[in-house]
Amino acid sequence: MRTTTAAALSAIALLATLTACGGSTDDTAEKPSPEKRTASEITPEQRAAARKAAGLPDDPNPAQRQVYLEGLNAIDKDIVHGKDDKAVSRGINQCGTVKSSPDDYVKLVASTNSRFTSPDHPDGHGTITAERILKVVRENICPTF
Repeated sequence: MRTTTAAALSAIALLATLTACGGSTDDTAEKPSPEKRTASEITPEQRAAARKAAGLPDDPNPAQRQVYLEGLNAIDKDIVHGKDDKAVSRGINQCGTVKSSPDDYVKLVASTNSRFTSPDHPDGHGTITAERILKVVRENICPTF
């Protein structure tokens, strides 16, 4: 009796799994809603509006970007470590912390240190380097914050 019951339960479970896995392959399948879009599907206008709402600066223009990256590389090439876009993104994000806590220098240095990591410095580059990075960020990415 146990074998029959176990076999029946296994068959029901298998049938339920196969039914759940079945899906439509036609073009009438529901498309992702705007809320489910990935970052690569967001328009530049939407990105700018989201940044403004979050209090983040726009992307630096090419000249500002170059000066910023040169400033970081002058401190230590391992800060950027060949990832220019990532370094710019981290600078923009650090500006959010600058804007929310402009007078909390200890917090700003700590967040800079934890944000600017690399494979060779997974825990950050240390307080002195973080202070120098913060200065470059504030001067080049968010000078009005």
